[in-house]
Amino acid sequence: MTRPRPGTPDIPQSLEPATVEDHDLEDDALFRWLSFEIDLPGREADLVEFEGCRFHRADLSGTSLSQARLTDCAFDHANLANLRADKSSMLRVRLSSCRMTGLQWGGGTLREVDVVECRADLSVFRFTGFRDVVFSGCNLTRADFQNADLTGAQFTGCDLTGAQFSHANLAGSRFRNCILARIGGITSFAGAILADQDLIALSHTLAAGLGIRLEDSG
Repeated sequence: MTRPRPGTPDIPQSLEPATVEDHDLEDDALFRWLSFEIDLPGREADLVEFEGCRFHRADLSGTSLSQARLTDCAFDHANLANLRADKSSMLRVRLSSCRMTGLQWGGGTLREVDVVECRADLSVFRFTGFRDVVFSGCNLTRADFQNADLTGAQFTGCDLTGAQFSHANLAGSRFRNCILARIGGITSFAGAILADQDLIALSHTLAAGLGIRLEDSG
């Protein structure tokens, strides 16, 4: 069966409500088919797995996860600010209208992930691999994609002002209607696909990265 688009999770219609008493985060925990509408900020856990779960207005801010796995999950209006998830993975996950300021997802993988209208400024995705990942209408100002493999990423209508792409692989990545002012690592854009208007907006940053001096023709 062909999925309609990346980031379309397969979640059952009826989910059991999660509770702090029964579903708090702990090492090696497995959570399946649960609806999280609870607050779990500042937790620490390793090797946690979420499958077929929905997070509606849940608070995971400041939580630290290591080698977590999220499969067929959906987040809407969730607070993921300053969440740290090292060497973790997402597969068929959709995040919409979430607060992701300062989120750190380093050395991990994102596959078939849809990120829609999220605030993800100052987020960090260093050394992370992207495959069939779409960022749409997101605030990604000063996001850090250093050494990331973005060959399977698409950015549409995103603000990437001051974002860092040093040593990232952008071959085949797509940018459309994005703000690309003052980005770092401009030479990593070799092989990226940009809409005409995005290339024009990027021209000053590109010139600076190549050491080209611009002067007023007047």
